Parts: sequence; C-alpha cells; structure tokens
Amino acid sequence: MRDSREQVTPIRDRAAEMFGGTANVEQWEIAALHRDHHSPDGAGVLATWIRVPPDQVDQGIEYYKSSVLPQLENLDGFCSASLLVDRGSGRGVSSTTFDSLDAMQRNRDQITALKATSMPEARAEELDECAFELALAHLRVPELV
Repeated sequence: MRDSREQVTPIRDRAAEMFGGTANVEQWEIAALHRDHHSPDGAGVLATWIRVPPDQVDQGIEYYKSSVLPQLENLDGFCSASLLVDRGSGRGVSSTTFDSLDAMQRNRDQITALKATSMPEARAEELDECAFELALAHLRVPELV
C-alpha cells in the first residue's frame, strides 16, 4: 500500500476530478470479509457507518463475526459482507452486498430489525447508512471470518 502511493495518487486525484469531488484518504483495517458468491452486474450494497468506544473495537469485531454475519448470510440475495475498522477512532463501516438493488430493498425490514437488536448489544452507535449500486467488486482479499 505504501509502496504504490506515488502511482495511485494521480489516479485517485483524476477520479475525484471526474466525479467533481475531492479525495479523502484514510487507512482502515479489513476486520472481516465473507463472500457467499461473486456479485453480479447490478448488485446493491448497503453500507452502515458505526462507532464503538475505541477500547471495545475487538469485542465489536467478534460480535459482528459471531452474531451479525450469520444473520446477514440468511438474507435472500446475500452475496458478501465486510467490516472495516479504524481502531483509533472506534469507527467502522459494515457493507453488505446483494444480488440486486431489488434484493437489497426486499430485505430492508429484516436489516432494520437486525440493527435494532445488534447495535445496542455491540455498544455501537449508527453514524450513517447509504445504499449504492456496486461499481467495483474485485478485491483480491482472502476470506477473513
């Protein structure tokens, strides 16, 4: 990552320019990653940004792996899920990918119910949630569960 910084910077800056924004670079740890199957074209991603007390990050990761992830796997159209964390701030982002935007929408009630029970149990605060159409799905990261 550090060795490629000089090569990536102009690519990142050009992408930000093309999208009419600015680049914000942060380094996050991939705490969990699970793929059931590859995401097809038109896949949907639900991303939820959270915060836990920084001294509770390890417990939050274990809770995600042992409790949240198994429930996500049972959702109709589930493709994959990941959890990225910034240990210093206690921030994290959970992303769940579905076969389609429609599959993501069909699961909204179950996701809302899961968040209502899991957030307090994990001592997590939801900061934001966004739904996206998946643009890039070819991370070369091994299974991390």
